[in-house]
Amino acid sequence: MTKQIVFSVILLITLGVFAFTIKRLIALFKLTKSTEPLGNIGKRINLTLKVAFGQTKILRKPVIGLIHALVFWGFLVITIGSIEMVIDGLFGTERALSKLGVFYDLISASGDIFAYIVGLGIIIFLIRRLFMHINRFYGKELTPKNKMDANFALFLILLLMVSLAGMNIYYIAGNMHEIKGIYPVSSIIAEHVSASLFLHEFFWWMHILLIFFFANYLPYSKHFHVFMSIPNVFISNLDPLTKLPNMATITREVKLMLSGDAFQESGDAEPVRFGVKDIEDVTWKNYFNSLTCTQCGRCTEVCPANITGKQLSPRKIFVDLRNRMNDKGLKLIKDNKYDDGKALVTDYISYEELWACTTCNACAQECPLNISHPNLIMDMRRYLVLEEGKAPTGINTMFANIENNGAPWQFSPEDRLQWAE
Repeated sequence: MTKQIVFSVILLITLGVFAFTIKRLIALFKLTKSTEPLGNIGKRINLTLKVAFGQTKILRKPVIGLIHALVFWGFLVITIGSIEMVIDGLFGTERALSKLGVFYDLISASGDIFAYIVGLGIIIFLIRRLFMHINRFYGKELTPKNKMDANFALFLILLLMVSLAGMNIYYIAGNMHEIKGIYPVSSIIAEHVSASLFLHEFFWWMHILLIFFFANYLPYSKHFHVFMSIPNVFISNLDPLTKLPNMATITREVKLMLSGDAFQESGDAEPVRFGVKDIEDVTWKNYFNSLTCTQCGRCTEVCPANITGKQLSPRKIFVDLRNRMNDKGLKLIKDNKYDDGKALVTDYISYEELWACTTCNACAQECPLNISHPNLIMDMRRYLVLEEGKAPTGINTMFANIENNGAPWQFSPEDRLQWAE
């Protein structure tokens, strides 16, 4: 009974901290702009099954991609065991889901196997990060804090797998004649250890406390994608990557002019801003993308601008968005008039970075979580052009030619047919 009381108190604290975090995130999302309602639910479900659960984009890198996919699939299975532990902790049961029979045998067996596979995968990830110079793990946006966060999260996952394996081993060692479930790997190891109720309880508490801590640490970590990746793929852009969305305010103005109603009272409020300058101008999907970004660098790795030495790093766009939301958004929640005199565009993301993008969409194509970098980059460019009048010389020349000559070229309409002579 004492164990149940202690567990219940810890669970309530965990849920309370998590609720605080969710409340904070909801407040930050309220600072962003809405988008068109999600449609094509069937197509979205199919995409989620293929990209998120099937890990098709991750598997483009066959070796390290397979390891990552196995870690992801392992987490899905092990999560069921975590739910069982919560039930056991609250009601004082042992292996509460064992009543599921054959299904439980399948879950316990796969969970036991995945504990070792995931543990091995995490060791490989740590070796790659700590001892191998992988180019995409470096960049000006990846500060020592980012790298420490990544290594710490991986270390936590490794401890989770060690504690899960230990719990299974000493459960089997102490219950050789009455084992609920099947544990293919742990049962082999259990034959070589002595029964110990203390060690079983130690690993049980270690595992569940790590789960509770990990769940509350993730929202503040780059590994938040553990929670966000599946829903982010579900809400991702279904249009062809090369299709850039029009600005609704501009489209409306053009339609009014074409219809002849441009000078009539429409009763609509004037647009607050053309394009994106700061966090208040981004959509909730943009912010969702920034929380989902794994900072894996696959986008930057294939970016032709970055490869040729330009300042642009597609990964940095969303790292900066998340940082800016933390820097300004949290203060805006307390004071809706707060202004630090800075902005996402220019202060966090430079003019040179934005105009280096060729909109080739290699980054969006490669992103394992279907984040669309060019769409946000274009919105920030739109702000620079439409509100600041800042664009490269060649583009400004083209704008002037269109305004004066009705075409991008520096020739008057009367001279257009001179080429035929």
